Amino acid sequence: MVESLDTAGLPVELSPLDYLMYRREANPRTRAAVMGVVLLDTAPGWGRFRDCFDNASRRVLRMRQKVVVPTLPTAAPRWVVDPDFDLDFHVRRVRVPEPGTLREVFELAEVMLQSPLDIARPLWTATLVEGLADGTAAIVFHVSHAIGDGVGSFEIFAQICDLQRDPPAGPLPPPPIPQHLSPNGLMLDGIKNLPGVVVRAVWRALWGAISTVGRVVLHPPSALAGVVGHARSSVRVMSLVAEPSPVLRQRSLACRSEALDIRLSDLQKAAIAGGGSINDAYLAGLCGGLGRYHKALGSPIDTLPVIVPVSVRTDADAAGGNRVTMINLAAPAGTADPTARIQQIREQITQRRAEPARNIGSVLTPLLNLVPARALESLNGGGRFDAAASNARTYDGDVYVAGGKVLRTYALNSLAGLAMSVVLLSMGAWCTITVRYDRAAVQDEQLFTRCVLEGFDEILALAGDSAPRAQPASFVFQRDVDGVLEKIARDTS
Repeated sequence: MVESLDTAGLPVELSPLDYLMYRREANPRTRAAVMGVVLLDTAPGWGRFRDCFDNASRRVLRMRQKVVVPTLPTAAPRWVVDPDFDLDFHVRRVRVPEPGTLREVFELAEVMLQSPLDIARPLWTATLVEGLADGTAAIVFHVSHAIGDGVGSFEIFAQICDLQRDPPAGPLPPPPIPQHLSPNGLMLDGIKNLPGVVVRAVWRALWGAISTVGRVVLHPPSALAGVVGHARSSVRVMSLVAEPSPVLRQRSLACRSEALDIRLSDLQKAAIAGGGSINDAYLAGLCGGLGRYHKALGSPIDTLPVIVPVSVRTDADAAGGNRVTMINLAAPAGTADPTARIQQIREQITQRRAEPARNIGSVLTPLLNLVPARALESLNGGGRFDAAASNARTYDGDVYVAGGKVLRTYALNSLAGLAMSVVLLSMGAWCTITVRYDRAAVQDEQLFTRCVLEGFDEILALAGDSAPRAQPASFVFQRDVDGVLEKIARDTS
C-alpha cells in the first residue's frame, strides 16, 4: 500500500520507528530527542530571529504539526496541523551571565534536553542564547526524534538557514490550514477504513506466501539456502559482539556534554594515512580515548560494544523521519596501534553493512510498539551497549541564521540507557565532536575528557610530522601547563 502523504510530500502517518520515538518521550530514561547547539558570530535581533522561525514554520510543515494518537489502536498515529499553534511557545530567548562561553550554553542545553517536550504541541523549540563573549550568540534547537533522526532534523534546520547574511526579503508564505482531529475522531476513522486495511493485509500476506512457495518449487536449494542464510545473518546482527565495560555500568538521570573541534582536512589526512574513511578515523579516536580511560582506572579492556547508526536515507526520501539502521561494533579499545584500530573498525563495519539481515530492526519495531510504555525502559540498549557513535555532514559552505554567521554546530544526542552518545558533525572546514555521557557511568570526568582528547590527538598524529591537535571547545584543558607538571613529576620521581 502506498503511504499517504501530505501536500509537502511528508508522510501523514507516523512510521513504526517514528511512533516508537514519540512514545519514549514520556519516560526520562527512554526520552529520545536531537539537540543542535549552533554558535553565531553575532547576536540576531529578537524580531528578526522570531520572524525567521515564523517563516520556516510556514514552509516546513512538521514545525506546525502535532501528533494525534487514536483512543483505540484502529489507525496509525497521524501528523496534523495544530489548530492552536503558538509560535511564542516554541521560540524563546535567554541570557547567560556575561561573558558567557560554550560551557554555559551546554549546561543550559542539558536542562532542556532532559526536560520533556510538550506532546500536545509540535515537538520542537528554538532558544536564542545571548550574553556570550565577543558579542556572539547561540541557538539551542531541540527536536523530538519522532520528527526525524540527526540527518532528517538538520535537513529541517537547513530550511532556516540563508546563504547570505542579509538576503533579499521575500513574501511571507501563508500558514498551513489547521486540522481539527481528535483521538476519538481518528479512532472512528480507523474503524471505517478497517475492512479495506484487513483486505490489503490479507492480500499482501497471500501474495508473499505465493511468492515464497513459487521460489521453493522452482528453485528449492537456493530458496532454502536463502532462508537459512538470512536466519544466520539475523543471529549475527542481534548477537552481543562484545562484553559491556566493567567501569561504565552505573546509570542515572544526570548527564554532561563535552565538545572538541578538529579541522576536517586534518582528520581526512589522518584517515587516509590509516587506510580508512573519516568515519573509521573518528571511531578509532573514540576507541583510543575509551581504552586509555579504562587503562588509567586499572581496568584495561580489549573491546566494548558500541552502536553505530547508519543512514539509509535516499534522495527520494522527504526531509524528516527516521531512516537509519544500527550496526553493532566490537570497538577495539584495547588495540594500541591507531592504524590497526582504524583497519579493525573498517573491517567490522564493511562486514556488518553486507549482512542480509542488517535491517532486521525495521521488522521488530512494530512489535515494540505493542509493549506497554512503562516496559520500554527495560528494552533500552544500555544493558547490552556502552555507547552510540553517530556521524553526519551538515553544510559545505558558509550559512547564516537571522543575520548571524554559523561558526560551529554541536549535536547532543539522547542516551536512552547508554553510558554515552557521541556525535561527529562536519560543517565547512571543521568537524565538531560532542560527547554526552551519564555522570554515574563516568567516575572521573576530568580524566575521561583528557583521555578522549588524547585519543583523537593520537589519530591526528597520523596526518604528518607537524601533528595537528584537537581543540577543546567546552571544557578547560591547559595542555601546556599539564605537560609541564607531568614533566616535573617524572623528573622528581
